[in-house]
Amino acid sequence: MTISPPPKNSEIILNIEQIETSILQKFVAPLANEIDSDRETLKTALMTLGKSELLGLKIPQKWGGLELNQQEFFNYQLLIARYSGALAFLQTQHQSAAAMLASSQNTQLQEQYLPHLSHGKILLGIGFSQLRRSGEPPVKAFPTTGGYKIEGIVPWITGWDIFQEFIIAAKLPDGRAVFGILPFVETTKLNGSITFSEIMPLCAMNSTNTVSATVKNWFLPDEQVVSIKPVNWIHNSDRQKVLGFSAFGLGCALAGIDIMKEISKTKTLPFIRDAISSLQNQVDQCRNDIEEANKNPDTNFAEKLHLRATAINLAQRCTAAAVTVSSGAANHKNHGAQRVYREALVYTVSGQTTDIMEATLEVLVDRHSQSSRVC
Repeated sequence: MTISPPPKNSEIILNIEQIETSILQKFVAPLANEIDSDRETLKTALMTLGKSELLGLKIPQKWGGLELNQQEFFNYQLLIARYSGALAFLQTQHQSAAAMLASSQNTQLQEQYLPHLSHGKILLGIGFSQLRRSGEPPVKAFPTTGGYKIEGIVPWITGWDIFQEFIIAAKLPDGRAVFGILPFVETTKLNGSITFSEIMPLCAMNSTNTVSATVKNWFLPDEQVVSIKPVNWIHNSDRQKVLGFSAFGLGCALAGIDIMKEISKTKTLPFIRDAISSLQNQVDQCRNDIEEANKNPDTNFAEKLHLRATAINLAQRCTAAAVTVSSGAANHKNHGAQRVYREALVYTVSGQTTDIMEATLEVLVDRHSQSSRVC
């Protein structure tokens, strides 16, 4: 298999710096509301990223990826979320699948998929949030000759009719989890089947086509196994990556501020300018604190949780501020302020654990208490 030589690091940096002006402002921002509601418009935006080789950011350069470090990847995710929540949410599913394949020990699978992911020639989804659930595993795997039999219901998979395949996670009898690639289309094979629900009507990002899957007696051959993770892998991963998803909250917050800035051009009220300045400073401070926390290996988990919750809170407040200054126009379903306000709701609960839920409530209650004392 012939693999194109990787671009030079200087070319990578230049490409990342030009994303905002050459792609997002030109092709995404004018269609943000359509991208939120229409699958074809969203897919076109996704493939625009693919044309610039931006769909394999964590894939090693030898496989045609950009191999970004943690901070570069964080900045990219924040930037996408600032312009379109639906695009940000969809592409991160594919990026997560690509990163999982990049760290796989299955070299045959890597050769088959990795060279085609950065361009979007192959698009992958993920279906393993169910590992966070306690009690009886929603999806189980049973070892058999040459692979595993998969059985159960995957509650959330994003990208129906956009992605061709997805990585599923299923609990083994010993508590470990096997990850493997399944077709993202209704299929019956060897007495096994995969079926999908109707597209879920969500509050935001409906164009991402989120569905559930029912897997019955599906044979997953060893050749399609991405990895086998230890007991409690998802919980340990959530702790290690607790700050990663805050990029989306901060991007959403900046989207709210962008709307406020645009409105302030016609509503020249000093208190709007003051609010913009205050919120911008808070977002900048949170972003800087997160960057420092990621650099410092001694940052404790409680501090990281607080920063994650602060990013969520900023998304909520900045988008509420955008609605406020938009006045009655924000009632229109296709108004930008309403769109980002709904996106903030999604980011509030995406990847949520009980620790994140508690931290989010603490920040909300603490701010409410401060307001009450003022009143």
